[in-house]
Amino acid sequence: MAQISLEHVEKRFGAKGQVVAVHDLTLTAEDGEFLVLVGPSGCGKTTALRMVAGLETPTAGAIRIGGRIVNDVAPKDRDIAMVFQNYALYPHMSVYDNLAFGLKMRRVPKAEIDRLIRQAAEMLEIGDLLKRKPKELSGGQRQRVALGRAIVRQPQAFLMDEPLSNLDAKLRVQTRAELIKLHRRLGVTTLYVTHDQTEAMTMGSRIAVMNGGVLQQLDTPQRLYDAPVNRFVAGFIGSPSMNFVEGTVARSSEQWTVVVDGVALPLPPRLGEKAAPFQNRPLILGLRPEAITQPRELDGVVLSLPVEVVEPLGSDVYVTFRLGSQSITGRFSPSQPPRPGEAAPVALNLAAAHLFDPTTEAAI
Repeated sequence: MAQISLEHVEKRFGAKGQVVAVHDLTLTAEDGEFLVLVGPSGCGKTTALRMVAGLETPTAGAIRIGGRIVNDVAPKDRDIAMVFQNYALYPHMSVYDNLAFGLKMRRVPKAEIDRLIRQAAEMLEIGDLLKRKPKELSGGQRQRVALGRAIVRQPQAFLMDEPLSNLDAKLRVQTRAELIKLHRRLGVTTLYVTHDQTEAMTMGSRIAVMNGGVLQQLDTPQRLYDAPVNRFVAGFIGSPSMNFVEGTVARSSEQWTVVVDGVALPLPPRLGEKAAPFQNRPLILGLRPEAITQPRELDGVVLSLPVEVVEPLGSDVYVTFRLGSQSITGRFSPSQPPRPGEAAPVALNLAAAHLFDPTTEAAI
């Protein structure tokens, strides 16, 4: 096990380095931590992982594994194991031989190879698959074999690049839980890349949110949800995502309000103090869906709003309303949900609101 650190790492592509994939990235995965890199496609998360693995060379900055700078160290000498999105199994080899291949290349004794493979197979419950070829396995079984190949290496760290993206929804949930249990059992430092914020929230002890090659926020899942540093993080973390409405800050009857298309939304004192410098200026108000629901389930400002879309999901119903010229989505109980096309009462818990600067999009 080892700490992984990236210190002011930059990666540029192109003849003149005009394409910046990763910009001034500094973060540390502590010894034994499960750190998730999350963000949309093209945000730089996979490039960052590949630089740690040694598959890409940083343009600037330092990468440390176990305290050792590895910028010029070959991938095979970094003592890490990588699990890819596409499994990367040898189709002509049995599961046993796929697991053994890397160990044979390192000239590990045959008896030790067999012990490590049996141990990993028992851990991943693939002991009855060792004689099969990859084409005889399901997607979930192939991913377990790919994980087993990493485990038998007994590396300092695991690097995982969207390993669940090829699995169906049910299998992803199951395999996600298995990975969490596996990490708790092995305690190996893990860098995990995904574009799925649900995976990130459920798996990571901490999450690094990236966008445009820049680290936006590094924090625990709950802190990212409760205290996003900017509009991007607020909108990316959480499902459905946070609602954003644009309004103007005004002072009314000794209370600060955000006026949205003629509707005055009163702010609690804590947020009023933050909004005061924006008086008579635009401001972005953010509300998560759980802060928008039936009046009987929530104390807040009650409005009658036209219903646009109703999405029943069994335990919850997501209802999209029209607030002036803008839309907001709330989380409702499945008992007596409103119907599309009608006006329905809705409560807004403005005490749970977030405020963002419309110019910088930073949280206020």
